[in-house]
Amino acid sequence: MTENATKPTVLFVCVHNAGRSQMAAGYLRHLAGDRIDVLSAGSQPADQVNPVAVAAMAEDGIDIASQEPKLLADAAVRRADVVVTMGCGDECPFYPGRRYEDWVLDDPAGLDIDAVRPIRDEIRARVRILVDELG
Repeated sequence: MTENATKPTVLFVCVHNAGRSQMAAGYLRHLAGDRIDVLSAGSQPADQVNPVAVAAMAEDGIDIASQEPKLLADAAVRRADVVVTMGCGDECPFYPGRRYEDWVLDDPAGLDIDAVRPIRDEIRARVRILVDELG
């Protein structure tokens, strides 16, 4: 693990930090509690979290309404043990010693709740696997 040797840090990155990465961060906070530090960011952050993503997560009992999209910074990548990208292409800096995963998921931007639910469910399944792997 990097600077914080007591627990791993996971960084979720997507372009706008408004949908996929926010849902993944919400699930990781919910499922791992304080065992894993959670960060999320975007290469081109939106003004607000996607309201349909907020609604989809609320259906599963997780509140991400207070989250705000953040700009991806080198410091966040350096702090992370695991960097999960979701459609940000080559815009995410690469540092040796980090575990990188690229989750290919549809972007929920502009979709209705019925189309966002399967994306949410896939994110939940992948986050559960990640929690199990990180202990």
